[in-house]
Amino acid sequence: MKCVLIVEDDKEIAAIERDYLEINHIQAEIASDGGMAMEMMKSKRYDLLLLDVMMPFKDGFQLCKEIRNTYDVPILMVTAKTESVDRIRGLGIGADDYILKPFDPAELVARVKAHLARYDRLTGGSKDWVALPKETEKDIAIEDLYIVPKGYKVYVRGEEVKLTTREFELLLFLASHPNIVFSKEKLFERIWGDDYVSDNATVTVHINRIRSKIEKDSSNPQYIDTVWGAGYRFNKI
Repeated sequence: MKCVLIVEDDKEIAAIERDYLEINHIQAEIASDGGMAMEMMKSKRYDLLLLDVMMPFKDGFQLCKEIRNTYDVPILMVTAKTESVDRIRGLGIGADDYILKPFDPAELVARVKAHLARYDRLTGGSKDWVALPKETEKDIAIEDLYIVPKGYKVYVRGEEVKLTTREFELLLFLASHPNIVFSKEKLFERIWGDDYVSDNATVTVHINRIRSKIEKDSSNPQYIDTVWGAGYRFNKI
């Protein structure tokens, strides 16, 4: 059974989230603050995090950033804020999706199920192996960049860099189709699909994150070019 960690300081909201998940056959545990969440994650593997943004001592943005430095797990942020800048900030530091309060519990469960299913499809149910189409089974070596699809690893100048699931899939897709321009809409459709609720700005955020990890100078990228008015292209000479 899948297990979700709910990080929420409001006991009533946390209980509602837990109850609805468990009714739908998803185990759920609750951490009332960021410190408690990090301790729980040291002793158990969770399949997804439901992370509240507004918490005492350490907010959801800080916690999301810390988690992303150590763990590869889907993160769904729950926030009362409606400004797009806050949503983009969450995506920019590693969140996979967000849902706004007050939320429909049925929608919350649907989002959680969609992300769990998506993560399983990308990883083959394991963090150690990825089921991939035949055209992306072979390792890809371009200049200082080395991508190992089956090992789910990326190396830059001989050093491994950590990418989230969607960062890896986006980079792998672009590198597998070099010198072709893909629109943000096409990339969003290919990587996130119909079960994801967001907008095309998500693609830009993820491209920027990938650049910060693989490029020598992210403001003057060597690998992923922006083709203004058209989309993005992976360069391979």
